[in-house]
Amino acid sequence: MIVGRHIIAELYGVKEELIAREETVRAIVEEVVEKAGLTKVGSVYKQFNPHGVTGIVLIAESHVSIHTWPEYGLVNLDIFTCGDTSKVEKAFKLFLERFKPESYRHYVLDRG
Repeated sequence: MIVGRHIIAELYGVKEELIAREETVRAIVEEVVEKAGLTKVGSVYKQFNPHGVTGIVLIAESHVSIHTWPEYGLVNLDIFTCGDTSKVEKAFKLFLERFKPESYRHYVLDRG
């Protein structure tokens, strides 16, 4: 029995201007959550000094979290949805379209 799908990803070579400031990261994450058809419950973001962002969105289906290291062009991404597994795939695809990494690696875990 599968209760959900969990994607853990590392995106490399992401442009600094996309991942350095909280307002930019927040806009991208919130857009992806909406476009993927996920049900947002709440979100919290933390701006680091001089740059870098951590954020988590609690969704009814589970969660989306992000951690950025602009100095390395690195994004660590975690997307977990219960129920309809197509939503996690759609969210991941949207993140790739928005962040445009030079490369990435990801792991897909079926939970349950």
